[in-house]
Amino acid sequence: MDLDLDERTRQFRDEVASWLAANVPDKPMDSFDSAAGFAQHREWEAQLADARLSAVSWPEEFGGRDCSLLEWVIFEEEYYAAGAPLRVNQNGIFMLAPTLFSHGTPEQRRRILPKMARSEEVWAQAWSEPEAGSDIAALRSTATRTDGGWLLSGQKTWSSRAAFADKAFGLFRSDPDSDISPAAHPPRTPPKDRHRGMTYLMFDLHADGVRVRPIEQLDGEPGFAEIFLDNVFVPDADVIGEPGGGWRVAMTTANNERGLSLRSPGRFLAAADRLLELWRRDGDPADTALASRVADAWIGARAYQLYTFGTVTRLADGGELGPESSVNKLFWSRLDVELHETALDVLGAQGELRGEWLDGWLFSLSGPIYGGTDQIQRTTVAERLLGLPRGAR
Repeated sequence: MDLDLDERTRQFRDEVASWLAANVPDKPMDSFDSAAGFAQHREWEAQLADARLSAVSWPEEFGGRDCSLLEWVIFEEEYYAAGAPLRVNQNGIFMLAPTLFSHGTPEQRRRILPKMARSEEVWAQAWSEPEAGSDIAALRSTATRTDGGWLLSGQKTWSSRAAFADKAFGLFRSDPDSDISPAAHPPRTPPKDRHRGMTYLMFDLHADGVRVRPIEQLDGEPGFAEIFLDNVFVPDADVIGEPGGGWRVAMTTANNERGLSLRSPGRFLAAADRLLELWRRDGDPADTALASRVADAWIGARAYQLYTFGTVTRLADGGELGPESSVNKLFWSRLDVELHETALDVLGAQGELRGEWLDGWLFSLSGPIYGGTDQIQRTTVAERLLGLPRGAR
């Protein structure tokens, strides 16, 4: 692709940079893993929406600007460079919204997206279960047919933002014959296709039969929650895609999480630039090995930027996000860890006193886990991209 930006894109970049310079809060907000911080971030999202900067690539009718994917990447670069607040509704804007654009109905998009853009409704992801973490196909929560909709029962865990969110989306087993649990199938007689018989549904976290139990992190804040469902009614209008075809819909969500929207290059470009400033100020020029690690982190962030430009070009030409997103996820998850470890090594004993780098490092450790563990991603790359045979089960 041509890396020289046209006049429209340059003007857009300048507009975004100017707005952020005038509006990004001078002091960091409270963590959105706290009730007070969650409310602050929700207000920030409304402010972004007033400027039509909450979801710039969406159509105008839903609160966007009809921007190209390239312009969205540019927006993200400026957003992180300005040190703007983290996006409290990232599960909705960056994961559910692309799924609705691909598989949702016009009615669902009209009903859900404008409120999502303003964070009047904040979304949680309800995928993982106690017996189904990275292996989502092993889930056992059920969706049972009833008049006008479905009854949801089961348990979800590690649900991001669920402690304070309004709505959630997730997969549920709607065909009992597809249950892969030992109780449902005697040994050596598993179902032929463990990915069939699941339905992708949205539900209200305040509905009758829903109980949300926050999970405290090491810092005491509930960044996650367990969700317990007991015959929770969900209307047919809140099914995304076809009943029983939820796995295909879920792969759209997962590919966006791993491959483009959730982790844009702007996040890592800004961190790499901060690392370079840190090295210039506090680094030991005689430590050539550490200097090389700083350089590698900076190069890695730029490499990811160029790779993303290639993805954007492919999508603009009619391509789709596929198993290649696993390569993407493997790269950025390791880059994030290595970049922050390098920063802490530059700081030495002072690292424990520099909260922004220590907090960033602690969060980076989750990157090889969420969105499908790195081990799962390597299996996907081996089987679906390299055509290698399956290993012994």
